Amino acid sequence: MSTPTEKLIQSEGPVFPDFLRGKQILLATESFGPVNGVSKTTLNLVEYLRENGVKVAVVAPDTNSKSKVTSTTSAGSQVELRVKGYPLPYNPELSVVYPVQLSTLYSRTFSMPPDLIYLASPASLGFQILLQLRYQQRQRRVPVLLNFQTDLSGYCEILFPAPLDTWAVWVFRMVQGYLFRHGSVKTVFYPSDSVRRYLEKANIQPEKMMNLRRGVDGELFCPSKRCEKLRGKLALNGEVILVTVARLAPEKGFEFMAKCVKQLDAMGVRFKLLVVGGNRNPQVEQDVKNLFGTLVDERKVTFTGFLKGEDLARAYASGDGFLHCSITETFGLVVLESMASGVPVVARDEGGPREMVEHGRTGYLVPPNDLDEFVQRTLALINDTELRKMMGLESRRSAEGQTWESIGNKVAWSMAETLSSPEPIQESRSFVFSVYSWLIRSPELRNHVAASILDFKLMGGISIIFGVWLGLVITWVLVQLMLAMRGKPR
Repeated sequence: MSTPTEKLIQSEGPVFPDFLRGKQILLATESFGPVNGVSKTTLNLVEYLRENGVKVAVVAPDTNSKSKVTSTTSAGSQVELRVKGYPLPYNPELSVVYPVQLSTLYSRTFSMPPDLIYLASPASLGFQILLQLRYQQRQRRVPVLLNFQTDLSGYCEILFPAPLDTWAVWVFRMVQGYLFRHGSVKTVFYPSDSVRRYLEKANIQPEKMMNLRRGVDGELFCPSKRCEKLRGKLALNGEVILVTVARLAPEKGFEFMAKCVKQLDAMGVRFKLLVVGGNRNPQVEQDVKNLFGTLVDERKVTFTGFLKGEDLARAYASGDGFLHCSITETFGLVVLESMASGVPVVARDEGGPREMVEHGRTGYLVPPNDLDEFVQRTLALINDTELRKMMGLESRRSAEGQTWESIGNKVAWSMAETLSSPEPIQESRSFVFSVYSWLIRSPELRNHVAASILDFKLMGGISIIFGVWLGLVITWVLVQLMLAMRGKPR
């Protein structure tokens, strides 16, 4: 059954909702810029909304700034506000944002509360915003749309050994459920059915959830970007070129991929693997490269570092097959970009890729832990030129209809529907507020006490969440130290 928003989209097509033009949207994200699939999605949404007359103020972490809050204004009076954050050691693209008041964000963006808040992959920054909204009076709350794109609990399963991984997943799910279920959150977008099942376990209300996939730039990522010069440089003897695009990090499945290509090499298969991506933590990047051993020295595996734009498009299109070994992807934008480039995919059957790759038509889906099957499916692509050509054509056809404009239009209509259907003001009064309202006759004093109580509750909530996170970080550090002392790989 279609939701009201989906009916609006179906009836209007690509038409932008006029009601949304001129509205003020505060968009908070944990990373901003073309650094990964999540931030690319957010960047495309911001550009789409601004092009259609929406005032969007972006709030994102800045790990380089020395001040707590810094702001800059871009062309067209569109605000970008950077807040101080501490980068995560294994993934400096993400950071833990230092405590910041919602009133400060309001005053440094629009000088007043916005019409709507959009949270992209909420973590440390998004959680702070949700927690503060939770303790505001109902008539002061700003409605929230939330896009759940990053599976933090999935990272915990990889970074923590058993049974700590189960406990860490439970902690994240409880915190997310507590914040996402609140009445200020009107819509929770999810990219795949696996994420929906996770949200259901967190007891998110079904009526809030809405599927939102990702788009692809079909003009940038297309088969015509195939570069014979690049192919000749990589494969001097005409070897089949396999490509993967991912941040170099443990949760991206590089250990699995290294085992796969080592088996192919042991079988005498002629191939080259092009690995596109990097990590701002040099040690993590080197750890991933070390997984491939002598294959790097033999130039059977080549690391390019981060690529973007035309360089990235050429890397995709110049491959003969795309290998995707991550099992933590809520969607997997790189899979869609590869398909748009006319390159068939071999992926582990987990998360978002299972909803994009049509097994046997646009590529292959392999049981997540079946290394031998993954090797055999990759070998099938390597040995059959006509199969690669057929799957490449089908991959391109499958990706052509998934544009960024259609994704942005769906979000825009959801925003318009939320703002055009305001929640009636029915402020409930708790027992505590009833008591102090009876005891305190002075309105000024009563407001002061109310603010103090709310500040106390807010600080208590923040302390609990940050305390739990600190416990997870300390546990992770201790585990790494134990493994290092024992001489085991981290």
